[in-house]
Amino acid sequence: MAGGLVALFDDVAVLARTAAASVDDIGLAAGRASAKAAGVVVDDAAVTPQYVRGLAAERELPIIRRIAKGSLRNKLLIILPAVLLLSQFLPFLLTPILMLGGAYLCYEGAEKVWHKLRPHHDAHAAGEETLPDEDTVVSGAVRTDFILSAEIMVISLNEVVDEPFFSRAVILAVVALGITVLVYGVVGLIVKMDDLGLRLAERPRKGVARIGRGLVKAMPRLLAALTVVGTAAMLWVGGHILLVGTDELGLTVLYDVVHHLEEAAAAATGALGSVVGWLVNTLASAILGLIVGALVVVVMSLTFHRRKAEPASGATTH
Repeated sequence: MAGGLVALFDDVAVLARTAAASVDDIGLAAGRASAKAAGVVVDDAAVTPQYVRGLAAERELPIIRRIAKGSLRNKLLIILPAVLLLSQFLPFLLTPILMLGGAYLCYEGAEKVWHKLRPHHDAHAAGEETLPDEDTVVSGAVRTDFILSAEIMVISLNEVVDEPFFSRAVILAVVALGITVLVYGVVGLIVKMDDLGLRLAERPRKGVARIGRGLVKAMPRLLAALTVVGTAAMLWVGGHILLVGTDELGLTVLYDVVHHLEEAAAAATGALGSVVGWLVNTLASAILGLIVGALVVVVMSLTFHRRKAEPASGATTH
């Protein structure tokens, strides 16, 4: 009897160690998958504050909360089942779909660069724009988030595609929850930072008031920096996805050229070789992303955007 209890305790201990190891593995895999999607996450965090710009301060957090709930529904109820079924039954489609998402990221990044180079168009549009109601703001933000969330989940899946089905499901669910909390938590802090600064600026203590004024002045610069970082991240991540994807599909020329440049730069810089090599790869990926994105922008401008503009111009004429 005692021997049986000892054996039972040994089995329980083995199961506990196995479960703990599985949790650790899932946590590490989720962290690795989330890191690969960092470029899209930064862009998501940079884009979302724009949806509450100009709205009443007391409605900012409730709107962000509604967008976050919509984002989580997108990830868990639609995207997660779709990518799991895809990875289970049609895994050969992962690379082409990932490359389509990478091309979309390149397009978004190049379009932002184009708008930055031609700011008068944005200013003109902003002058004619009327602020939409909250439901319109939330639905538009959730639609945009769906595209970014799909890209995050596919990138994350690509990192854990060799895991068992159940582990894949748990890892992707952890990534979905963690990234949603991170992105919209950061967004909430960003949009309320100026309010906090204004409150601190009204305090009688000079040091506290100075901090408050500094926060208020820093917010426009922070938002501008986020936009730049988000654009660069999209071009880098999108270009790198295309670079690796073409290699996996057998078109190895571009990947080989960048790899040789990376190795040469690393060998020539000694102790800083790994950092310099990474920078070379990142720069090459961003340049590729900008080129591909610019081509897509041209195609979209000559097709979809032109057709969309023609009815409006015809209505104005009449």
